[in-house]
Amino acid sequence: MPQEFDVVCLGGGVAGEAIAGGLEGSGISLAVVERELVGGECPYWGCVPSKTLLRSGETLEEALRARTLAASRVEWEVDFPKVSKRVLWMARDLDDTRPAAALEATGAKLIRGGGELIDLRTVKVGGDQLVARKAIVIANGGTAAIPPIEGLNRVDYWTNRQAAIPRELPARLIVLGGGAVGIELAQAFARLGSKVTVVEAGPRFLGLEEPEAGAALLPHLQADGIEVMVGDPAVAVEKQASDVVLHLKSGAIVSGDRLLVATGRRPNVEAWRTAGLTQTERGWLKVDPQTLEARAGIYGAGDITGIGGFTHLAYYHGQIVARRLRGEDARADHTAVPRVTFTDPEVASVGWAEQAARERGLDVVVTTVDPAETARGYIHDFHGGTLKLVADRARRALVGATLVTPRAGEILGELVVAIKLGTPLRDLADVIHPFPAFNRVLGAAFGELASKVS
Repeated sequence: MPQEFDVVCLGGGVAGEAIAGGLEGSGISLAVVERELVGGECPYWGCVPSKTLLRSGETLEEALRARTLAASRVEWEVDFPKVSKRVLWMARDLDDTRPAAALEATGAKLIRGGGELIDLRTVKVGGDQLVARKAIVIANGGTAAIPPIEGLNRVDYWTNRQAAIPRELPARLIVLGGGAVGIELAQAFARLGSKVTVVEAGPRFLGLEEPEAGAALLPHLQADGIEVMVGDPAVAVEKQASDVVLHLKSGAIVSGDRLLVATGRRPNVEAWRTAGLTQTERGWLKVDPQTLEARAGIYGAGDITGIGGFTHLAYYHGQIVARRLRGEDARADHTAVPRVTFTDPEVASVGWAEQAARERGLDVVVTTVDPAETARGYIHDFHGGTLKLVADRARRALVGATLVTPRAGEILGELVVAIKLGTPLRDLADVIHPFPAFNRVLGAAFGELASKVS
């Protein structure tokens, strides 16, 4: 017999967890269907282990900096088994016992298995059927997108899942893809001792960010020994003895012990494709960006919407959906979704890039400064960053910001609030920033923008 619930959520990742928490005590019955681990990609194969890996490399780089700032001699030997063990520990040893218990403690029913939406109110899990009286939520995320490169299916390659919790340290690592995931992992492995080559098919790496971001980060990557190749796509892959060999369009050849494919994500559409729901041009579930409804009684939350592949956004979506299910007219606001690439230095951004703002017809005003040319920059012996602010002259308000600097992700919060609330530039210029904090660079930049629009 079918099991009935008020709400059935397809996916027990961050969005599913947020929905469970948001419905706790509401009297609304919830079933969460999860085919892998409760918590989704982030804690096991994504954000948490990859940033732990980055932190290990960062500590070694800080030791090197001590030679310039504080020490005459610093010596160490990389203990990769120690790194690997700690990364796996941070990934909960791939054990979701505790998060699963926490999910069920909210009153939700956790159902293990691969769910399939067979109609707009029914999810099939193995031989069982779950019927939703009130709503279905699709929150089953995405997986690594593998490009159709000749020979790629015949070699043993990594995706983020193997690279984020590595059992080995490759002597030579090829990273196919220069987005945030590829660049983060490239720097992590380079600092642990791998010779890393990044191959990006597009004209620049970190292509979703302002051009100034990649330009500022590149010297730092090169200082770590990373070779970044752009505008030269791979056309074939083959195995030669123990090497993986990439053949590029230009005729260039890149060889390595390991190949990491980091060329983006694709939706886990197989679980709901046959239900007749509309997809975006890139295949994600098309939802109303405010209500997150794909149609009446069908919600999308998190990565599956294609709005953004961020843990914090998935959690926010889960909160919005839960509030709507409780009867509130909650609406999602994507005006100021923060993005951070956790390299060293960090790359952080929010809002529109300059070109995107111009394409929307805004009368754009821009200012760019280097956070390295500040007291804190000199104190840290930091060289070569950028802060770019984009404003709308008509509204006299900030619409976009990009930073490449230490602590960029922490500085970003102020800019997120400014863009979300449309704070006038004259008010931003009047904010007092502590000396000599890294965020003090914002004061002068806000002042310059305010003078340009007055």
